[in-house]
Amino acid sequence: MRPRERLGDLLVAEGVISPVQLQDALREHRRSKQRLGSVLTKRGFVSEERLVEILSREHGLPSVSIDQHTITADTLALVPVHLARKYEVLPLGRVDSGLTLAMADPTNVVAMDAIAAMTRLAVLPVVATAKAIQAAIARYYTTAPDPMADLLAEMAGDLGSLEVIAEAEPSAGDVFELKESADEAPVVKLVNMVLVDAIRRGASDLHWEPYEKELRIRFRIDGVLHEMVRPPKRLEPAIISRLKIMSNLDISERRLPQDGRIKLRYGSREIDFRVSVLPTIFGEKAVLRILDREALQLDMTKLGFDAWSYEKFSHAIHQPYGMVLITGPTGSGKTTTLYSAISTINSPEHNIMTAEDPVEYNLKGVNQVQVNEGIGRTFAGVLRSFLRQDPDVILVGETRDLETAQISIRAALTGHLVFTTLHTNDCPSTVARLVDMGVQPFLLSSSLQLILAQRLGRRICKDCKEPIQGHEDDLVPYGHVSQGRGQVKFFKGKGCQTCNFTGMKGRVALYEVMPITEELRTVILKGAQTAEIREMAQSQGMKTLRQAGLLKVLEGTTTVEEVLRVTLST
Repeated sequence: MRPRERLGDLLVAEGVISPVQLQDALREHRRSKQRLGSVLTKRGFVSEERLVEILSREHGLPSVSIDQHTITADTLALVPVHLARKYEVLPLGRVDSGLTLAMADPTNVVAMDAIAAMTRLAVLPVVATAKAIQAAIARYYTTAPDPMADLLAEMAGDLGSLEVIAEAEPSAGDVFELKESADEAPVVKLVNMVLVDAIRRGASDLHWEPYEKELRIRFRIDGVLHEMVRPPKRLEPAIISRLKIMSNLDISERRLPQDGRIKLRYGSREIDFRVSVLPTIFGEKAVLRILDREALQLDMTKLGFDAWSYEKFSHAIHQPYGMVLITGPTGSGKTTTLYSAISTINSPEHNIMTAEDPVEYNLKGVNQVQVNEGIGRTFAGVLRSFLRQDPDVILVGETRDLETAQISIRAALTGHLVFTTLHTNDCPSTVARLVDMGVQPFLLSSSLQLILAQRLGRRICKDCKEPIQGHEDDLVPYGHVSQGRGQVKFFKGKGCQTCNFTGMKGRVALYEVMPITEELRTVILKGAQTAEIREMAQSQGMKTLRQAGLLKVLEGTTTVEEVLRVTLST
């Protein structure tokens, strides 16, 4: 039996109301969605004082006179005013991990669950009249500070035209109440403001991090995390629920990791956010990766290759068959390089197929497949299917195991051009990594066309760039090969509003390109060590990542400190 019916039956049993009055009140309750107790008192069937007396006795809860309590601002801040009004509740005080909550309807478990979820405190209900609670809300909350208002004022700015293209529908029960909390205008506005701010600042990732007493929001800008704002901790459940609703995730599931996607329209741009939600000891952490197609650079000539590296890479991707390997850590720009290469060779004469996890951007004229290992759609399984689809070019998002590597190499040896990625430190060590996985050296020497390693460093801000006098030989201790330039100008960023006073704005790609020549095929076939492969590749013109970065220093694009941060000495 539902709580409202138990209350009605109790009032009938006590002779307070008649069965006819109960049925009348229940009809109005279902129509208006008001509390049954509120309907009964408004219709004059029972006084509020009599209702409180019965609820208190029936549920074994104390009844209170709110006027006899002094409520602090800290206590009021635990429950936002919109929830206090919605549920007709008032926080009276906090004791250790419990919150004493005056309620007009102590049978409203949805209200108690919502308050408990928001405050992360055990709700200790007491009964008070609705009239007294409403009067106290009007009296106390008008003078209480509003942290949300302060935060929104701090972030004030034009939101522009931001539209969520698709949202999820929640399930029933308390989940619906959580959704209502998440849809309250301040929370929606805060989330939208953060997303717009991230887009405008050119962030690649947004971190929403719960801690014991605070919620921290950080942006990764140009590869480095920066703290932005700290919303009130009590808003954390509503904020995370809002993100889940936007990304089509289950807002009732708070124990397991979830992955989703948000698609927004900002002005004339459509921007995707890849969403990962992970339970931590203090709540759910959400990380959003921004996938802005307009920011994706598909023109290979603008990626930052030097002339020698560009010529070698361009030659390799225009071959009819063989394997092109791109290596680097997460966030090093491998996807951009792969997509620009695919776009360069894309034409009506080519059947291009990609297996990705996930598909980050949609490429026109390319058959893209999303890998989903949970249902058995693995890289290896998709690759086998590709070979029955008459492909010319195959892209494998990542070579994670021997089976995937073997199928990719077989495809490269049977007349297909194959692109794939690995997580290794540089080009020469990639060969050793594949051998360690179990790939035979003779297969590598026969199939490889080129290996490219890359990193992303920060670019000196153009608006506050200033010269520093130096000498080319200053770079030699770091691995630079002197070119006899003598006195040179280095540059650094002084710091300005454009770069948020960091001196750095934007990214610069560093490339190590190793074409597989006949000489390298021979040493790979013989099982040469990484050092021997590196020495031969450098003798044939390969620049290491460190050397490529130091050339960017001489060009005035970045700083020595930045190159040392993102590259290893070899």
